[in-house]
Amino acid sequence: MSSDYTARATEAASRAAKHDDNGDLYKAKEGYLIAVEFLQMAKLQYGKDKAVTSLVKGIDEKIEEYLERATQLKADIKKVGNTRPKTPPLPAGGAAAKAKGDKDDDSKEKDKMVSAMESAIVKERPNIHWEDVAGLFAAKEALKEAVILPIKFPQLFVGNRKPWKGIMLYGPPGTGKSFLAKAVATEANNSTFLSVSSADLVSKWLGDSEKLVRTLFEMARKEKPAIIFIDEIDSLCSARSDSESESARRIKTEFLVQMQGVSSGEQQDGVLMLAATNLPWNIDSAIRRRFEKRIYIPLPEEQARERMFAINLGKTPHDLTPSNFKELAALTPGFSGSDMSVLVRDAIMEPVRKCQDATHFKLVSGANTKGVMRSDMLTPCSPGCVGAQKMDLMDVDSERLLCPVVNMRDFLKVMRRARASVGQEDLAQYVKWTAEFGQEG
Repeated sequence: MSSDYTARATEAASRAAKHDDNGDLYKAKEGYLIAVEFLQMAKLQYGKDKAVTSLVKGIDEKIEEYLERATQLKADIKKVGNTRPKTPPLPAGGAAAKAKGDKDDDSKEKDKMVSAMESAIVKERPNIHWEDVAGLFAAKEALKEAVILPIKFPQLFVGNRKPWKGIMLYGPPGTGKSFLAKAVATEANNSTFLSVSSADLVSKWLGDSEKLVRTLFEMARKEKPAIIFIDEIDSLCSARSDSESESARRIKTEFLVQMQGVSSGEQQDGVLMLAATNLPWNIDSAIRRRFEKRIYIPLPEEQARERMFAINLGKTPHDLTPSNFKELAALTPGFSGSDMSVLVRDAIMEPVRKCQDATHFKLVSGANTKGVMRSDMLTPCSPGCVGAQKMDLMDVDSERLLCPVVNMRDFLKVMRRARASVGQEDLAQYVKWTAEFGQEG
């Protein structure tokens, strides 16, 4: 089957070369892109068979050659105006009307696609900053190089020194990949941030999905500097297979073409493609290669976990000390950022549970809900406590209730039932993939 795909690719490239020689630039470009699709299918068929490694390498070289030529052809088309296949001439009386009708239809279609993508533009910044992200220094530095520095200090990027065009964040669920993207959206004040999911780009109508992908990139180029963020990119650009639908295959091809810059005839200057995934090994190899930086977002280390306790507690009243945070961090190896967030939320609910379960309250001094200091506030206590009054929570005036602060015992209590959500087998898979394709974040 692989040799069949290779033969069909050779045939398509041969036809493209003839169109190229005859000056039909549009057909030549389309022919080269068809050849690329067949070569991608051939690669898939060969798989990881070491006996054909050199052959696969040759296929990769041909893919690069055809894509490069298609890019040049698109640039030439832009200059000379040969933008569509030749069609038989229309009668003089109907030519103008036909041309006007086609133009109106194309305009309506484009407006529809742009309207569908408008919701992807993030207009309200999430208000999450770099300092809100614990650890992940390499990932933050790479994102600053790609987003912040080119805008603020363009003089740094001259000659062959260019900002990154594609960054993929991967790692176990809950480690902060999407959180990092929100920080990028906040920090990149002068950039247009487009956040999309598979639901935004997949349509039930044949051909619309590719048009949506194309429109997304066109909008980004028009609004540059721009960042396109695609969460769970594996759902859109998974490895090709014989069982996948024609629509899924065409979406991947369109992504490949757009990330290469073929359709616009220009490179992706001013546009960053940012993606996140929990399953990097499921991504199509050609798409994977387009991401120049593939950064592993691992489980947080002890120092990062220590800071996460403080960040997640925020302004919640507590009496924990720095040494308490250090102790808690040492007790939570293997916890993801999401696990830490859930653990802290559970712990800060403990004072509420104390109020609910209390059978006795005592008089104390403290501030009420309006911040006014009072000496007749009530807080839960044990039945044997001096001054304890028998009552339940519903008997207490809301203005007089003083909720206990979160303490170390609350955390130790909830940690007895807390569990990490990521297994060791899963981590081993990420480590192996990072050694082969990625880098530590």
